[in-house]
Amino acid sequence: MKDFIKKLKNKVLKKERITFEDAKRLCSISVDEKNIFEELCNSADEIREKFCGNIFDLCTITNAKSGKCSEDCKYCAQSAHFKTGVEVYPLISKEKALDEAKKVEIEGANRYSLVTSGRGLNGDSEESDRLAEIYNYLKENTNLSLCASHGISDKKALEKLFKAGVKTYHHNLESSREFYGNICTTHTYDERIKTIKLAQEVGLQVCSGGIWGLGESEEDRIKMAFELQKLGVFSIPINILMPIPGTPLENNKPLEPREILKMIAIYRFILPEAYLRYAGGRIKLGELQEKGIKSGINSALTGNFLTTTGTTIESDKAMVRRNGYEIK
Repeated sequence: MKDFIKKLKNKVLKKERITFEDAKRLCSISVDEKNIFEELCNSADEIREKFCGNIFDLCTITNAKSGKCSEDCKYCAQSAHFKTGVEVYPLISKEKALDEAKKVEIEGANRYSLVTSGRGLNGDSEESDRLAEIYNYLKENTNLSLCASHGISDKKALEKLFKAGVKTYHHNLESSREFYGNICTTHTYDERIKTIKLAQEVGLQVCSGGIWGLGESEEDRIKMAFELQKLGVFSIPINILMPIPGTPLENNKPLEPREILKMIAIYRFILPEAYLRYAGGRIKLGELQEKGIKSGINSALTGNFLTTTGTTIESDKAMVRRNGYEIK
């Protein structure tokens, strides 16, 4: 297996793509075979260094509108279908958004996003206009690279965001096409893909990844990676399920930390040039978070995100620098 890993690594370093069958074989690696597991992680780190260098990207988000979402995503605290006790409030003011943005800018993050609950944005809606106003205000008063996460949105809404200064639109696939129906029934996988393609059409970069630990297989995870490769996504947030009491997935069995690291490394083989981004739930890795930074990760969502607690920007900066990176 070591020779197979080296062969695939060299293939990727020569800018050739591995196949789905190659990735499936990497999935067969046992994390208990220490030498082989280390070979996989070290090879992923070598690929990352070759294609991405030692620059680390830190982004932050603000939950700008919370609760009462019409969609039934089974992992989500904000769905109106489940009783989770999540805080409910309407879209925040531009002054509140700027206050939050300034805090993270001072602390050293370089990307900032507003995230809102709900199905998505209609370009003719009042919410679409208000968000464009907020982003314009942020653009005029910060030096942050602005991102947006507002669900399934139409082209007119995405154009408004782009004109208001948003550079990146975040919209996760969440899992594979085959597994998706197990976690959401109120909208389709194709609707998510359509939003990604529309965002790209209007000039936005796309950040899209998913959640591991929903009950999907390893094969589902690599199917999602190849879908993201096909879509040309540049930033891929990797979330680990934090089971929320009151949701249908509240009793899901947690993933073993080394299995998470193995999949991160495999994603780096499939997506050599992407920002592989630590996102929600990475605290499940515990002390192995730093190992992930040497297994393919080169970016992170930092601070307190959405409805689960993250780490501080300062502690993340220290961890990143300790592992030989420069912060973007």
